[in-house]
This record gives sequence, structure tokens and C-alpha cells, in this order.
Amino acid sequence: MIPSTSTPPAKPPEPLSATPAQPVRRIARYRPMRAWLTLLQAGITLLLCAFLIVPMVMSILAGFTVNYFRGLSSGLTLRWLATVLDTYSDSVFASLYVAAATLAIVLVIGVPAGYALARSQTRMARLIEEMLVLPIALPGLATALGILAIYGGFSAFRNSLWFIVVGHVVFTLPFMVRAVAAICASIDLRTLEEGAASLGASFMQRFRTVVLPNAWPGVLAGALTVVTLSLGEFNLTWMLHTPDTKTLPVGLADAYASMRLEVGSAYTIIFFAITMPLLILMQMLGIDPGGNIKRKPARAAVPTSSAASTDAIEAIAASPSTGATLALSNSPVQESRP
Repeated sequence: MIPSTSTPPAKPPEPLSATPAQPVRRIARYRPMRAWLTLLQAGITLLLCAFLIVPMVMSILAGFTVNYFRGLSSGLTLRWLATVLDTYSDSVFASLYVAAATLAIVLVIGVPAGYALARSQTRMARLIEEMLVLPIALPGLATALGILAIYGGFSAFRNSLWFIVVGHVVFTLPFMVRAVAAICASIDLRTLEEGAASLGASFMQRFRTVVLPNAWPGVLAGALTVVTLSLGEFNLTWMLHTPDTKTLPVGLADAYASMRLEVGSAYTIIFFAITMPLLILMQMLGIDPGGNIKRKPARAAVPTSSAASTDAIEAIAASPSTGATLALSNSPVQESRP
């Protein structure tokens, strides 16, 4: 007999097994626990915020109340603010003067120093960068004692606000240097400067039209940090001040120690009014307490700052100081533009 070549009938497909319900039940079981953990985290966060914010709010309210111990029931007044402005106005202007002078000196020294440290790859540059952090690592009292030991013998200098400015420059200079060095290290400034140099730009032209436009976020971050730290520095200023050179933090301590609590609280209001706008601006710009700016990732292949630097290089090439207008059609800088 010839064997049959017909294939056996296919078996009907087995029905798919249902998804086990055990994992679903386990997830449903943990949902209430996750909700409770979320509530616990929110509660702890609110408690910590209240722990930090409530004392400041109470201090501000004390500056507006007639009698702190009786609370808001005693009424509100601006008398204590007027007393502070009348008694400690010299301290307010002294702090603003010291902060402005400190910022001017730190800008002149810190911006070129940060740029040089970012360009240099030697071990000496890294050693200098680490040594600049020493005033931050050491207590302010130790730094003040060193300044007193070296410059305290000059009586005219010792009794002026410039003596405090020197201490603030020593304390705040590392923040400017690190902010500028960080922003310069994140940009390929060497290539941009070489392109500008090939077009005949001098060092000052490259620094003014290529380096500074790219480094301005770090300069701004360092400037805001320097002003904020200078206005609020107490330990260093306490050791360096004289009765004629009191600043805001020193005057605040004297107000709490020698006068009514309401006067000290009103002094705190003025201090907040000066420093809080700077802190809010730092937060809006994404500047951390270390003076570094949080940069957002670039969407395009070429950052905007690089395009601005390319335009600056083109302007250098077209300026009369280079001797002639150079053709940029074959320049490698134009090829990198989008």
C-alpha cells in the first residue's frame, strides 16, 4: 500500500492563560503605603521649612510691632525703622561702599586670573587654584588676624573702610576666579582666539571681543556672589572694623546687644531688603552658593556664544585696525556656523 501523504490535522490553539492576579494584588497592596510615605515626606519638608522660615518672619514682625512681647495686639508702627535709619544710616552706606569697592577690585583681578587658570593646563596653575580656596577653608577670624598682623600697623589705613575692603577682597576673590574659570573651561576659547589671531586681532581685541562675551555668565555669577557675601560677612568684618567703620552685620549685632529687640528686628528688615533681591536674582539665573552658574544643555550643535564669537571675529577682520578687510569666505570659522 502506498502510505498516505496527508498531514495530520493541526491541533486547535490552546487558549492564552490569564495574567496572574498576584502581582496586581501586590501593587494594589503597596499603593496605600506609597501614599502614606508621600504624605510623610511632605510633612517633614513643611516642618523643616517652618523651622527655618518662622524665626525670620517673627523677627520681621517684631520690627513692625509697638511692643514685641505683647505681639500684634500692641499695634503696628514704623517708628523702629525710622530709628534704625536715623541711628545706623552710616553703617548702611558703609556696607554699600565696601561691597562696591570689593566688587570693582575683584573684577579687575578675578576675571583675568580665572581666564588665565582656565587656559593653563600646568600643575602650577592647579596649585594656584587650590591655594586661592584657602581663605574659604580657614575661619574668617584667622584671616582677619593675619591681615591685622601685616597691615594693622598703618594707623590711617587701619581706621579706614579700605582696611575692611582688603579683607573682603581676600575672602570673595576665590568665588569670582572659580566662576570665570569654570565658564571659560566649558568653552573652546583657544580655537576662537586662534581664529581671531589669524585675522590680525591683538590680545586686547581678542580678550574684549571674544573672551568677555563668552565669559559674561561666569562674571555675572561671580559678581552677584561677591556682593552678597560682602554685604553679609560678619566674622571677618567684626575683627577688622573700628567704631567709625561699622557695616551692616556689625551694626545689626550692636543693635541686638545694646538696644531694644524691636530696633534689632527693624535692622534685620533693612538687611533683608538689601540682600534678598540679590538672592532672588541669583536663584532666577541658576547661580549656586559657590558662584557657579547652572548652564542648560545646548539645543543646537553650535552654542549661541560661539556664534556671537564668530560675529566678533568677523568684526575684527573688518575693523580698520587690522590693516585691511580680510575675506572670510575660506575661513574655517565660517564653516562651523550653522
